[in-house]
Amino acid sequence: MKNRREFLQLLLAGAGAGLFLPNVSFGQATAKTSADAWASEYPKILTRIKAPTFKKKDYLVTKYGAVADGKTLSTEAFRKAIDACGKAGGGRVVVPAGEFLTGAIHLKSNVNLHVSKGATVKFSIDPKAYQPLIFTRWEGMEMMGLSPLIYAFEQTNVAITGEGTLDGQAANENWWFWKGNKQDGWREGMPNQKPARAKLYEMMAKGVPVKERVFGEDSYLRPQFIQPYRCKNVLIEGVRIIRSPMWEINPVLCENVTVRKVQVSTHGPNNDGCNPESCKDVLIEDCFFDTGDDCIAIKSGRNEDGRRINVPSENIIIRNCTMKEGHGGITAGSEISGGVRNVFAENCRLDSPNLDHALRVKNNASRGGVLENFYFRNITVGQVAHALITIDFNYEEGKKGNFTPVMRNFFVENLKSGKSKYVVDVQGFENAPIYNLQIKDSTFENVASGAVIANLKDAELENVRINGKIVENLSEVAVKVAPRKNS
Repeated sequence: MKNRREFLQLLLAGAGAGLFLPNVSFGQATAKTSADAWASEYPKILTRIKAPTFKKKDYLVTKYGAVADGKTLSTEAFRKAIDACGKAGGGRVVVPAGEFLTGAIHLKSNVNLHVSKGATVKFSIDPKAYQPLIFTRWEGMEMMGLSPLIYAFEQTNVAITGEGTLDGQAANENWWFWKGNKQDGWREGMPNQKPARAKLYEMMAKGVPVKERVFGEDSYLRPQFIQPYRCKNVLIEGVRIIRSPMWEINPVLCENVTVRKVQVSTHGPNNDGCNPESCKDVLIEDCFFDTGDDCIAIKSGRNEDGRRINVPSENIIIRNCTMKEGHGGITAGSEISGGVRNVFAENCRLDSPNLDHALRVKNNASRGGVLENFYFRNITVGQVAHALITIDFNYEEGKKGNFTPVMRNFFVENLKSGKSKYVVDVQGFENAPIYNLQIKDSTFENVASGAVIANLKDAELENVRINGKIVENLSEVAVKVAPRKNS
Protein backbone atom coordinates (compact mmCIF):
# COMPACT_ATOMS: atom_id res chain seq x y z
CA MET A 1 0.00 0.00 0.00
CA LYS A 2 1.28 3.40 -0.97
CA ASN A 3 0.24 5.38 2.07
CA ARG A 4 -1.78 5.59 5.25
CA ARG A 5 -4.87 6.92 3.43
CA GLU A 6 -4.91 3.86 1.14
CA PHE A 7 -4.64 1.59 4.18
CA LEU A 8 -7.57 3.31 5.86
CA GLN A 9 -9.69 3.11 2.71
CA LEU A 10 -9.08 -0.62 2.51
CA LEU A 11 -9.83 -0.97 6.18
CA LEU A 12 -13.22 0.72 5.86
CA ALA A 13 -13.96 -1.14 2.62
CA GLY A 14 -13.83 -4.48 4.36
CA ALA A 15 -10.22 -5.53 4.74
CA GLY A 16 -10.72 -4.90 8.42
CA ALA A 17 -14.50 -5.05 8.55
CA GLY A 18 -14.63 -6.12 12.15
CA LEU A 19 -12.54 -3.19 13.34
CA PHE A 20 -13.36 0.40 14.14
CA LEU A 21 -10.96 3.23 14.85
CA PRO A 22 -12.83 6.09 16.53
CA ASN A 23 -9.77 8.30 16.96
CA VAL A 24 -8.57 8.16 13.35
CA SER A 25 -8.97 11.34 11.29
CA PHE A 26 -10.46 10.83 7.82
CA GLY A 27 -9.97 13.97 5.76
CA GLN A 28 -12.38 16.52 7.24
CA ALA A 29 -13.52 14.24 10.06
CA THR A 30 -12.52 16.45 12.97
CA ALA A 31 -15.66 18.37 13.94
CA LYS A 32 -15.63 21.91 15.17
CA THR A 33 -17.91 22.73 18.02
CA SER A 34 -21.44 23.46 16.87
CA ALA A 35 -21.01 27.19 17.53
CA ASP A 36 -17.73 27.31 15.57
CA ALA A 37 -19.22 25.44 12.63
CA TRP A 38 -22.20 27.77 12.37
CA ALA A 39 -19.97 30.83 12.74
CA SER A 40 -17.24 29.83 10.29
CA GLU A 41 -18.05 26.89 8.00
CA TYR A 42 -21.70 27.75 7.35
CA PRO A 43 -21.07 31.22 5.88
CA LYS A 44 -18.16 29.89 3.80
CA ILE A 45 -20.44 27.36 2.16
CA LEU A 46 -23.10 30.00 1.50
CA THR A 47 -20.63 32.30 -0.23
CA ARG A 48 -19.83 29.53 -2.73
CA ILE A 49 -23.46 28.77 -3.60
CA LYS A 50 -24.64 31.19 -6.27
CA ALA A 51 -27.70 30.65 -8.45
CA PRO A 52 -26.94 30.89 -12.18
CA THR A 53 -28.13 33.86 -14.23
CA PHE A 54 -29.36 33.80 -17.81
CA LYS A 55 -29.56 36.03 -20.85
CA LYS A 56 -32.72 38.12 -21.01
CA LYS A 57 -34.12 36.45 -24.07
CA ASP A 58 -37.20 34.22 -24.17
CA TYR A 59 -38.05 31.28 -26.41
CA LEU A 60 -41.75 30.41 -26.25
CA VAL A 61 -42.36 26.69 -26.71
CA THR A 62 -45.57 27.52 -28.59
CA LYS A 63 -43.51 29.19 -31.33
CA TYR A 64 -41.76 25.87 -31.85
CA GLY A 65 -44.96 23.86 -32.17
CA ALA A 66 -46.08 23.12 -28.60
CA VAL A 67 -49.86 22.91 -28.28
CA ALA A 68 -51.60 23.96 -25.05
CA ASP A 69 -54.36 21.36 -25.12
CA GLY A 70 -52.86 18.84 -22.67
CA LYS A 71 -53.24 16.10 -25.30
CA THR A 72 -50.90 16.81 -28.19
CA LEU A 73 -47.42 15.42 -27.53
CA SER A 74 -45.05 18.40 -27.69
CA THR A 75 -41.72 16.70 -26.95
CA GLU A 76 -40.21 17.82 -30.26
CA ALA A 77 -41.30 21.41 -29.70
CA PHE A 78 -39.60 21.50 -26.28
CA ARG A 79 -36.45 20.03 -27.83
CA LYS A 80 -36.38 22.60 -30.63
CA ALA A 81 -36.88 25.50 -28.24
CA ILE A 82 -34.11 24.26 -25.92
CA ASP A 83 -31.74 23.70 -28.87
CA ALA A 84 -32.39 27.17 -30.24
CA CYS A 85 -31.92 28.79 -26.85
CA GLY A 86 -28.71 26.90 -26.17
CA LYS A 87 -27.20 27.62 -29.58
CA ALA A 88 -27.91 31.34 -29.18
CA GLY A 89 -26.02 31.47 -25.90
CA GLY A 90 -28.90 30.82 -23.54
CA GLY A 91 -31.94 32.44 -22.04
CA ARG A 92 -35.39 31.26 -20.95
CA VAL A 93 -37.42 28.56 -22.64
CA VAL A 94 -40.86 29.72 -21.58
CA VAL A 95 -43.93 27.56 -21.09
CA PRO A 96 -46.92 29.93 -21.15
CA ALA A 97 -50.23 29.39 -19.37
CA GLY A 98 -52.04 26.24 -20.45
CA GLU A 99 -51.53 22.48 -20.35
CA PHE A 100 -48.71 20.91 -22.35
CA LEU A 101 -48.03 17.20 -22.79
CA THR A 102 -44.45 16.06 -23.33
CA GLY A 103 -42.02 13.21 -23.00
CA ALA A 104 -38.46 13.57 -21.68
CA ILE A 105 -37.03 17.09 -21.55
CA HIS A 106 -33.24 17.33 -21.78
CA LEU A 107 -31.81 20.67 -20.66
CA LYS A 108 -28.66 22.25 -22.06
CA SER A 109 -26.11 24.72 -20.75
CA ASN A 110 -27.33 28.28 -20.13
CA VAL A 111 -31.00 27.27 -20.51
CA ASN A 112 -33.67 28.14 -17.95
CA LEU A 113 -36.89 26.15 -18.43
CA HIS A 114 -39.44 28.67 -17.13
CA VAL A 115 -42.89 27.28 -16.32
CA SER A 116 -45.14 30.33 -16.12
CA LYS A 117 -47.93 30.87 -13.61
CA GLY A 118 -50.98 29.03 -14.92
CA ALA A 119 -48.88 26.59 -16.94
CA THR A 120 -48.86 22.84 -16.36
CA VAL A 121 -46.34 20.57 -18.03
CA LYS A 122 -47.81 17.07 -18.07
CA PHE A 123 -45.45 14.20 -18.72
CA SER A 124 -46.46 11.21 -20.79
CA ILE A 125 -47.07 7.91 -19.00
CA ASP A 126 -45.80 6.01 -22.06
CA PRO A 127 -42.32 4.58 -21.28
CA LYS A 128 -41.38 5.01 -24.94
CA ALA A 129 -41.45 8.77 -24.36
CA TYR A 130 -38.30 8.35 -22.19
CA GLN A 131 -36.16 6.61 -24.78
CA PRO A 132 -33.51 6.25 -26.07
CA LEU A 133 -31.98 4.93 -22.87
CA ILE A 134 -29.56 7.25 -21.10
CA PHE A 135 -26.79 7.01 -18.50
CA THR A 136 -28.33 7.42 -15.07
CA ARG A 137 -27.97 6.46 -11.44
CA TRP A 138 -30.96 4.51 -10.15
CA GLU A 139 -31.27 4.00 -6.40
CA GLY A 140 -27.55 4.69 -6.17
CA MET A 141 -26.56 2.24 -8.95
CA GLU A 142 -25.32 3.28 -12.39
CA MET A 143 -27.05 1.91 -15.47
CA MET A 144 -28.46 2.64 -18.91
CA GLY A 145 -32.16 3.23 -18.33
CA LEU A 146 -35.24 5.28 -19.10
CA SER A 147 -34.57 9.00 -19.10
CA PRO A 148 -35.70 11.01 -16.09
CA LEU A 149 -38.63 13.22 -17.00
CA ILE A 150 -36.30 16.26 -16.93
CA TYR A 151 -32.60 15.46 -17.41
CA ALA A 152 -29.33 17.30 -17.96
CA PHE A 153 -25.96 15.61 -18.43
CA GLU A 154 -22.63 17.42 -17.98
CA GLN A 155 -24.19 20.86 -18.50
CA THR A 156 -23.37 24.22 -16.88
CA ASN A 157 -25.89 26.86 -15.81
CA VAL A 158 -29.23 25.07 -16.00
CA ALA A 159 -32.50 25.96 -14.31
CA ILE A 160 -36.15 25.12 -13.88
CA THR A 161 -38.09 28.12 -12.60
CA GLY A 162 -41.54 29.66 -12.48
CA GLU A 163 -44.82 29.38 -10.60
CA GLY A 164 -46.31 26.66 -12.76
CA THR A 165 -46.77 22.94 -12.21
CA LEU A 166 -44.77 19.89 -13.28
CA ASP A 167 -47.13 16.90 -13.34
CA GLY A 168 -45.66 13.43 -13.74
CA GLN A 169 -49.18 11.95 -14.03
CA ALA A 170 -48.00 8.89 -12.11
CA ALA A 171 -50.72 6.73 -10.54
CA ASN A 172 -51.43 3.17 -9.46
CA GLU A 173 -52.55 2.47 -13.02
CA ASN A 174 -49.21 3.31 -14.60
CA TRP A 175 -45.78 4.01 -13.04
CA TRP A 176 -46.52 3.23 -9.42
CA PHE A 177 -47.54 -0.42 -9.79
CA TRP A 178 -44.06 -1.11 -11.19
CA LYS A 179 -42.87 -1.07 -7.57
CA GLY A 180 -44.63 -4.41 -7.01
CA ASN A 181 -46.67 -3.41 -3.96
CA LYS A 182 -50.40 -4.09 -3.75
CA GLN A 183 -51.03 -0.72 -2.10
CA ASP A 184 -49.58 0.89 -5.22
CA GLY A 185 -51.84 -0.92 -7.69
CA TRP A 186 -49.87 -4.10 -8.34
CA ARG A 187 -51.76 -7.41 -8.53
CA GLU A 188 -50.67 -11.02 -8.95
CA GLY A 189 -49.56 -11.72 -12.50
CA MET A 190 -48.60 -8.11 -13.24
CA PRO A 191 -44.96 -7.24 -14.02
CA ASN A 192 -42.84 -5.28 -11.54
CA GLN A 193 -39.32 -3.98 -10.90
CA LYS A 194 -38.14 -6.72 -8.56
CA PRO A 195 -36.37 -9.06 -11.07
CA ALA A 196 -34.57 -6.18 -12.79
CA ARG A 197 -33.65 -4.55 -9.50
CA ALA A 198 -32.10 -7.81 -8.31
CA LYS A 199 -30.25 -8.17 -11.61
CA LEU A 200 -28.87 -4.64 -11.36
CA TYR A 201 -27.70 -5.39 -7.81
CA GLU A 202 -25.91 -8.49 -9.08
CA MET A 203 -24.29 -6.69 -12.01
CA MET A 204 -23.10 -3.92 -9.70
CA ALA A 205 -21.64 -6.43 -7.25
CA LYS A 206 -19.79 -8.21 -10.06
CA GLY A 207 -18.42 -4.99 -11.51
CA VAL A 208 -20.19 -5.32 -14.86
CA PRO A 209 -19.39 -2.22 -16.98
CA VAL A 210 -22.18 0.33 -16.86
CA LYS A 211 -22.67 0.30 -20.64
CA GLU A 212 -23.67 -3.36 -20.31
CA ARG A 213 -26.23 -2.68 -17.59
CA VAL A 214 -29.09 -2.05 -19.98
CA PHE A 215 -32.58 -1.76 -18.50
CA GLY A 216 -35.35 -0.71 -20.85
CA GLU A 217 -39.08 -0.36 -20.40
CA ASP A 218 -39.50 -4.13 -19.93
CA SER A 219 -37.39 -3.84 -16.74
CA TYR A 220 -39.94 -1.66 -14.95
CA LEU A 221 -37.38 0.56 -13.23
CA ARG A 222 -39.20 3.87 -12.81
CA PRO A 223 -37.54 7.11 -13.91
CA GLN A 224 -36.79 9.99 -11.56
CA PHE A 225 -38.60 13.28 -12.14
CA ILE A 226 -35.67 15.74 -12.27
CA GLN A 227 -32.05 14.57 -12.52
CA PRO A 228 -29.17 16.93 -13.36
CA TYR A 229 -26.14 14.64 -13.70
CA ARG A 230 -22.55 15.95 -13.45
CA CYS A 231 -23.77 19.52 -13.80
CA LYS A 232 -22.51 22.79 -12.37
CA ASN A 233 -24.60 25.77 -11.33
CA VAL A 234 -28.08 24.32 -11.04
CA LEU A 235 -31.24 26.21 -9.98
CA ILE A 236 -34.69 24.72 -9.33
CA GLU A 237 -37.02 27.43 -8.07
CA GLY A 238 -40.69 28.12 -7.54
CA VAL A 239 -42.31 25.22 -9.36
CA ARG A 240 -44.89 22.81 -7.96
CA ILE A 241 -44.15 19.12 -8.50
CA ILE A 242 -46.85 16.46 -8.33
CA ARG A 243 -47.42 12.79 -9.16
CA SER A 244 -43.84 11.64 -9.72
CA PRO A 245 -42.97 8.12 -10.88
CA MET A 246 -40.17 7.92 -8.29
CA TRP A 247 -37.64 10.34 -6.71
CA GLU A 248 -38.53 13.98 -7.35
CA ILE A 249 -35.40 16.16 -7.43
CA ASN A 250 -32.21 14.10 -7.71
CA PRO A 251 -29.05 16.05 -8.61
CA VAL A 252 -26.16 13.59 -8.99
CA LEU A 253 -22.46 14.50 -8.89
CA CYS A 254 -23.37 18.18 -9.21
CA GLU A 255 -21.73 21.26 -7.77
CA ASN A 256 -23.38 24.54 -6.74
CA VAL A 257 -27.05 23.55 -6.54
CA THR A 258 -29.92 25.74 -5.34
CA VAL A 259 -33.41 24.34 -4.71
CA ARG A 260 -35.66 27.19 -3.59
CA LYS A 261 -39.39 27.76 -2.98
CA VAL A 262 -40.32 24.44 -4.53
CA GLN A 263 -43.53 22.66 -3.53
CA VAL A 264 -43.49 18.88 -3.69
CA SER A 265 -46.76 17.06 -3.09
CA THR A 266 -46.90 13.42 -4.15
CA HIS A 267 -47.51 10.17 -2.30
CA GLY A 268 -46.38 7.39 -4.61
CA PRO A 269 -43.76 4.74 -3.74
CA ASN A 270 -40.22 6.11 -3.33
CA ASN A 271 -41.53 9.63 -3.89
CA ASP A 272 -38.63 11.30 -2.06
CA GLY A 273 -38.80 15.08 -2.27
CA CYS A 274 -35.16 16.12 -2.81
CA ASN A 275 -32.19 13.76 -2.98
CA PRO A 276 -28.83 15.46 -3.52
CA GLU A 277 -26.52 12.56 -4.35
CA SER A 278 -22.72 12.87 -4.32
CA CYS A 279 -23.16 16.63 -4.63
CA LYS A 280 -21.10 19.52 -3.29
CA ASP A 281 -22.36 22.92 -2.11
CA VAL A 282 -26.14 22.54 -2.07
CA LEU A 283 -28.76 24.96 -0.72
CA ILE A 284 -32.34 23.79 -0.13
CA GLU A 285 -34.46 26.63 1.22
CA ASP A 286 -38.06 27.81 1.61
CA CYS A 287 -39.44 24.54 0.24
CA PHE A 288 -42.55 22.52 1.13
CA PHE A 289 -42.51 18.72 1.12
CA ASP A 290 -45.48 16.37 1.46
CA THR A 291 -44.22 13.03 0.18
CA GLY A 292 -44.63 9.28 0.02
CA ASP A 293 -41.05 8.73 1.21
CA ASP A 294 -38.30 10.88 2.75
CA CYS A 295 -38.83 14.61 2.35
CA ILE A 296 -35.10 15.31 1.94
CA ALA A 297 -32.66 12.38 1.67
CA ILE A 298 -28.94 13.03 1.19
CA LYS A 299 -27.26 10.20 -0.69
CA SER A 300 -23.91 9.20 -2.23
CA GLY A 301 -24.31 5.90 -4.08
CA ARG A 302 -25.13 2.34 -3.11
CA ASN A 303 -22.70 -0.38 -2.05
CA GLU A 304 -20.09 -1.22 -4.73
CA ASP A 305 -20.99 1.70 -6.99
CA GLY A 306 -20.89 4.16 -4.12
CA ARG A 307 -17.45 2.93 -3.09
CA ARG A 308 -16.17 2.74 -6.68
CA ILE A 309 -17.17 6.30 -7.55
CA ASN A 310 -16.29 7.42 -4.01
CA VAL A 311 -17.72 10.95 -4.07
CA PRO A 312 -19.42 12.12 -0.87
CA SER A 313 -22.27 14.55 -0.52
CA GLU A 314 -20.83 17.53 1.31
CA ASN A 315 -21.62 21.06 2.33
CA ILE A 316 -25.41 20.78 2.32
CA ILE A 317 -27.52 23.62 3.76
CA ILE A 318 -31.24 23.20 4.47
CA ARG A 319 -33.20 26.11 5.87
CA ASN A 320 -36.70 27.48 6.25
CA CYS A 321 -38.33 24.32 4.90
CA THR A 322 -41.63 22.73 5.88
CA MET A 323 -42.09 18.95 5.97
CA LYS A 324 -45.47 17.32 6.25
CA GLU A 325 -45.93 13.61 5.51
CA GLY A 326 -43.10 11.20 4.66
CA HIS A 327 -40.85 8.51 6.08
CA GLY A 328 -38.22 10.97 7.28
CA GLY A 329 -37.98 14.75 7.33
CA ILE A 330 -34.26 15.54 6.97
CA THR A 331 -32.51 12.26 6.18
CA ALA A 332 -29.12 10.87 5.21
CA GLY A 333 -29.10 7.47 3.52
CA SER A 334 -29.57 4.76 2.84
CA GLU A 335 -27.60 4.83 -0.44
CA ILE A 336 -24.70 6.50 1.35
CA SER A 337 -21.60 4.40 0.61
CA GLY A 338 -19.65 7.40 -0.68
CA GLY A 339 -20.17 9.20 2.63
CA VAL A 340 -21.63 12.53 3.65
CA ARG A 341 -20.22 15.42 5.66
CA ASN A 342 -21.00 18.95 6.69
CA VAL A 343 -24.80 19.12 6.75
CA PHE A 344 -26.45 22.22 8.22
CA ALA A 345 -30.20 22.55 8.80
CA GLU A 346 -32.00 25.38 10.53
CA ASN A 347 -35.40 27.02 10.95
CA CYS A 348 -37.38 24.08 9.63
CA ARG A 349 -40.84 22.91 10.69
CA LEU A 350 -41.96 19.29 10.59
CA ASP A 351 -45.43 18.17 11.58
CA SER A 352 -47.64 15.19 10.76
CA PRO A 353 -48.83 11.99 12.45
CA ASN A 354 -47.80 10.37 9.16
CA LEU A 355 -44.21 11.63 9.33
CA ASP A 356 -42.23 8.78 10.88
CA HIS A 357 -38.93 10.49 11.79
CA ALA A 358 -37.80 14.12 12.02
CA LEU A 359 -33.98 13.88 11.74
CA ARG A 360 -32.95 10.54 10.33
CA VAL A 361 -29.80 8.61 9.38
CA LYS A 362 -30.10 5.12 7.86
CA ASN A 363 -27.16 2.88 7.10
CA ASN A 364 -25.96 -0.71 7.42
CA ALA A 365 -22.98 -3.04 6.94
CA SER A 366 -23.69 -3.42 3.21
CA ARG A 367 -23.45 0.32 2.61
CA GLY A 368 -20.65 1.45 4.92
CA GLY A 369 -19.44 4.99 4.37
CA VAL A 370 -18.31 7.79 6.68
CA LEU A 371 -21.10 10.11 7.85
CA GLU A 372 -19.96 13.08 9.90
CA ASN A 373 -20.58 16.63 10.98
CA PHE A 374 -24.32 17.22 11.09
CA TYR A 375 -25.55 20.49 12.59
CA PHE A 376 -29.20 21.25 13.37
CA ARG A 377 -30.66 24.28 15.11
CA ASN A 378 -34.05 25.92 15.56
CA ILE A 379 -36.08 22.90 14.46
CA THR A 380 -39.78 22.86 15.37
CA VAL A 381 -41.70 19.59 15.32
CA GLY A 382 -45.42 19.42 15.89
CA GLN A 383 -45.49 15.64 15.98
CA VAL A 384 -43.90 12.59 14.42
CA ALA A 385 -44.97 8.96 14.62
CA HIS A 386 -41.64 7.44 15.72
CA ALA A 387 -38.61 9.44 16.91
CA LEU A 388 -37.28 12.97 16.71
CA ILE A 389 -33.73 11.72 16.09
CA THR A 390 -33.20 8.33 14.44
CA ILE A 391 -29.71 7.02 13.67
CA ASP A 392 -30.05 3.40 12.66
CA PHE A 393 -27.51 0.90 11.36
CA ASN A 394 -30.13 -1.87 11.31
CA TYR A 395 -31.74 -0.52 8.16
CA GLU A 396 -32.59 -3.23 5.60
CA GLU A 397 -29.54 -5.56 5.51
CA GLY A 398 -28.43 -4.46 8.98
CA LYS A 399 -25.33 -6.40 10.03
CA LYS A 400 -25.26 -8.47 6.81
CA GLY A 401 -22.21 -7.01 5.13
CA ASN A 402 -18.49 -6.45 5.40
CA PHE A 403 -18.41 -2.64 5.43
CA THR A 404 -18.25 -0.79 8.69
CA PRO A 405 -20.55 2.23 8.82
CA VAL A 406 -19.19 5.31 10.57
CA MET A 407 -21.43 7.95 12.16
CA ARG A 408 -20.05 10.76 14.27
CA ASN A 409 -20.64 14.36 15.27
CA PHE A 410 -24.39 14.96 15.31
CA PHE A 411 -25.32 18.25 16.96
CA VAL A 412 -28.88 19.35 17.73
CA GLU A 413 -29.68 22.73 19.29
CA ASN A 414 -33.03 24.30 20.10
CA LEU A 415 -35.28 21.52 18.88
CA LYS A 416 -38.85 21.79 20.16
CA SER A 417 -41.24 18.89 19.77
CA GLY A 418 -44.91 18.49 20.67
CA LYS A 419 -45.45 14.75 20.34
CA SER A 420 -43.53 11.56 19.49
CA LYS A 421 -43.14 7.94 20.52
CA TYR A 422 -39.42 8.31 21.28
CA VAL A 423 -37.01 11.19 21.79
CA VAL A 424 -34.24 9.30 20.02
CA ASP A 425 -33.85 5.89 18.41
CA VAL A 426 -30.08 5.47 18.05
CA GLN A 427 -28.77 2.02 17.18
CA GLY A 428 -25.15 1.42 16.22
CA PHE A 429 -23.19 -1.84 16.11
CA GLU A 430 -20.87 -3.18 18.80
CA ASN A 431 -17.93 -2.80 16.42
CA ALA A 432 -19.26 0.49 15.05
CA PRO A 433 -20.78 2.68 17.76
CA ILE A 434 -22.35 6.01 16.97
CA TYR A 435 -20.06 8.76 18.26
CA ASN A 436 -20.71 12.23 19.60
CA LEU A 437 -24.42 12.95 19.73
CA GLN A 438 -25.05 16.30 21.40
CA ILE A 439 -28.46 17.78 22.20
CA LYS A 440 -28.69 21.26 23.67
CA ASP A 441 -31.45 23.65 24.73
CA SER A 442 -34.22 21.35 23.50
CA THR A 443 -37.70 20.46 24.70
CA PHE A 444 -39.56 17.24 24.00
CA GLU A 445 -43.21 17.11 25.07
CA ASN A 446 -45.69 14.21 25.05
CA VAL A 447 -43.01 11.55 24.58
CA ALA A 448 -44.72 8.17 24.94
CA SER A 449 -41.81 5.79 25.46
CA GLY A 450 -38.51 7.54 26.23
CA ALA A 451 -35.46 6.64 24.15
CA VAL A 452 -34.00 3.64 22.31
CA ILE A 453 -30.22 3.40 22.62
CA ALA A 454 -27.77 0.75 21.43
CA ASN A 455 -24.02 1.27 21.02
CA LEU A 456 -23.96 5.02 21.45
CA LYS A 457 -20.76 6.69 22.66
CA ASP A 458 -20.10 10.22 23.85
CA ALA A 459 -23.68 11.45 24.10
CA GLU A 460 -24.09 14.84 25.79
CA LEU A 461 -27.24 16.62 26.90
CA GLU A 462 -27.38 20.25 28.02
CA ASN A 463 -30.58 21.92 29.13
CA VAL A 464 -32.82 19.20 27.71
CA ARG A 465 -36.38 18.74 28.96
CA ILE A 466 -38.39 15.59 28.31
CA ASN A 467 -42.03 15.70 29.36
CA GLY A 468 -41.28 18.71 31.53
CA LYS A 469 -38.31 17.19 33.37
CA ILE A 470 -34.65 18.13 32.95
CA VAL A 471 -32.75 15.05 31.71
CA GLU A 472 -28.96 14.97 31.90
CA ASN A 473 -28.36 11.53 30.41
CA LEU A 474 -30.36 9.58 27.85
CA SER A 475 -29.97 6.45 29.96
CA GLU A 476 -32.47 8.03 32.37
CA VAL A 477 -35.25 7.53 29.81
CA ALA A 478 -33.89 4.54 27.87
CA VAL A 479 -36.18 1.60 27.13
CA LYS A 480 -35.30 -1.83 25.78
CA VAL A 481 -36.74 -2.83 22.42
CA ALA A 482 -35.80 -5.32 19.73
CA PRO A 483 -33.53 -3.88 17.02
CA ARG A 484 -35.71 -2.13 14.48
CA LYS A 485 -35.71 -3.55 10.96
CA ASN A 486 -37.48 -1.05 8.76
CA SER A 487 -37.74 -0.51 5.04
